[in-house]
Formats: sequence, structure tokens, C-alpha cells
Amino acid sequence: MDFDAGLAPYAAHSSQSRGRRHAEPGPGSRSEYQRDRDRIIHSTAFRRLEYKTQVFLNHEGDLFRTRLTHSIEVAQIGRTLARSLRLNEDLVEATALAHDLGHTPFGHVGQDVLNDCMKDFGGFEHNLQSLRVVDHLEEHYGAFDGLNLTFETREGILKHCSLNNARQLGELGQRFIDRSQPSLEAQLTNLADEIAYNNHDIDDGLRSGLLTMKQMEEVELFARLRHQVEQQYPGLQGRRALYETIRLMITAMTADLVETSRQRLLDAAPKNIDDVRAAPPLIRFSDTMRAETTALKRFLYANLYRHFQVNRMRVKASRIVRELFQAFLDDPVLLPNDYQVEGDPMKQARKIADYIAGMTDRYAIREHRRIFSLDHF
Repeated sequence: MDFDAGLAPYAAHSSQSRGRRHAEPGPGSRSEYQRDRDRIIHSTAFRRLEYKTQVFLNHEGDLFRTRLTHSIEVAQIGRTLARSLRLNEDLVEATALAHDLGHTPFGHVGQDVLNDCMKDFGGFEHNLQSLRVVDHLEEHYGAFDGLNLTFETREGILKHCSLNNARQLGELGQRFIDRSQPSLEAQLTNLADEIAYNNHDIDDGLRSGLLTMKQMEEVELFARLRHQVEQQYPGLQGRRALYETIRLMITAMTADLVETSRQRLLDAAPKNIDDVRAAPPLIRFSDTMRAETTALKRFLYANLYRHFQVNRMRVKASRIVRELFQAFLDDPVLLPNDYQVEGDPMKQARKIADYIAGMTDRYAIREHRRIFSLDHF
């Protein structure tokens, strides 16, 4: 079966993959990237995403997004975009489903606090942790640690990386050193992630009551499309009016991205993926849409992500992560045996970071209670 049929010449072709860290027999009836996707879906880290915060803690409501539902939404948007541009949908899907595997509990505050705790031990980057999960921490196979994913999927997972860490990653980190680009599929997945969280954070913010429709109309993009909904469906109210508006926003963003990227590809005329890597970024929004999405992100930062009720959660989450890290660092015997390292403080700190980053929100809360609450003996 030709899994690359219909792809553009500059797409990532599974038959031309740079391969895996450990050689394996071919995947048979699947493409290399389909195998990656399947391994990610069956991983332990993927299941944990169900109980990791996007913006709202999991126990605050059953209908708020989690890292799992967010990843699924990114994969759906990414596949649609990839199909429109004749890129490899399977690679986009695999990258989308794996991009948050290394994220800490409690969203970005967990990452920030863990990075601060690790400042004397090499720091903590959640993209690098996602790579660490798929390269080392998953334990499913007898022949190797990790999931042994293809170079291209691993490249897409590693969206950001410090130069110091990039120098330790060999071929995978080279693009951060020479400032070349990843595959078009990796570029596309990064923007599909942005489209997904910009829109579903509006939905969750309004559902929670922390945002109001009146506030949202301060955002030009939202107000314009909300007006279109009112014209098309006079008198439509409530969640249906909101869903129609968000649907139009996603449509506007994806259509703009496809049109802009298609023109950039025509202008650059890459002949293959190597030309893509040597070119400037080719998957992008128009300048107008980029300005509108930037304004939306600034609004959400000021009005949702820094809302006082979210700040209260952030302060509590920060305390939990920081106190757990310090307790484990002071007394490694509090850790499960697999996470205890003798005689090497750097390795011990990294194992602590692995342990905490792998926690779900509710497990981190329970672990903190077990260690610090006098009611738990």
C-alpha cells in the first residue's frame, strides 16, 4: 500500500523517514507515522492527560477541557489543515497527540514552578519532557526504553528547546542551533495547537462564568463573527450562539492559514522536505489574522488566565509542586524505589522532576496530602 500517494513532494513521506533510534522491522499494514500514532495512544502518559489541567482543574467541572481533550482537538484541526495542503495527516496526528505528554499537572504554572525548582539541575522544559517521555520513560517494549518513534514525530514534539539542551540532542537538536525549520507538518501542528486553545479557552472561560459575552465583544475578531451569527440567526441566544461564533472563528483561522500557507509554498517552490528545512517558516497566518489572534491571546491572558479565581488555583498549585519537589529532594526515601538515585544529586533531581511531571492534578493533590497532612498516617 502506498501511504504517501497524493502527498505534495515537499511533505514528509513516511517511506523517506529518517528512521527510529532503534532499528525495527517495518510496520506492515501501517505507515511509519501511523505506528507512531498508535504507540502514543496506547501509552501510559497519554492516558494521564485526561486528568491534567488545561486552564481549569479537572475536579472543577466535567465539561472543561483537559490536556487529553485539547490534544484530540489539535489532532482534528491539524488533520483538516494537512489534507487541504496535501501534507501528511498521520504525522500531524501523531505529533498533535504527543505534544503535551510531558506537561506537568496544573497547566503552565506547574511547568514554571518545576523549572524554577530545577534551576540548579538543568531546568525543566515541557517540550523536552515530552521527548523524554517518548524516548526514555515509557516502558512498553522489551527491546528498548520509550516508544521508539520516528525522527519526524520526535522533531514535531520538540517545538522549543534551549541551545544548551539542543547541543545534547545531536541531529534532533541541530535545527535550534543552525536556525533551520522542522517539517511542514511540525509547523502546521504548532499553529493547530494555537487555534485549538484560543477557541476552546473562550468556551471554557464563558462556561465557567469568568468571562462574559459582553467582555468577549471587546475582541474585534470575536465581535465581528458574533455579529455575523446574529445576522444569520436573529434572536439566537445562549450556548448555540456561542458555538456558532466559535465555529466561525475556527473556520476563519483555518481558512486564513491554508490560503496564506498555500501562497507561501507557491512562492518558495520547495521541491522536497530538505528545501522546506532550509526555507523560512512556510506555514503561517496572514499579517492581519496574526494581529487578530495576538489581540485575542492578550485579552485571554488579562481576563481569563490572570482572573483572580484562576490566580487562586495557580497559587495553590504552585505551593503543591514546590513543596513536593523540596520534600523529595530533602528526603529521597519518600519517593517510590524506582525514583531513588544514590550518590548523584543531578540525576536524583531529574528523577524527581520526572515523577512530579508525570502526576495528574488529583494525584499531585493526594500525594501532597499524604506527605504534609497530619490526617494521613
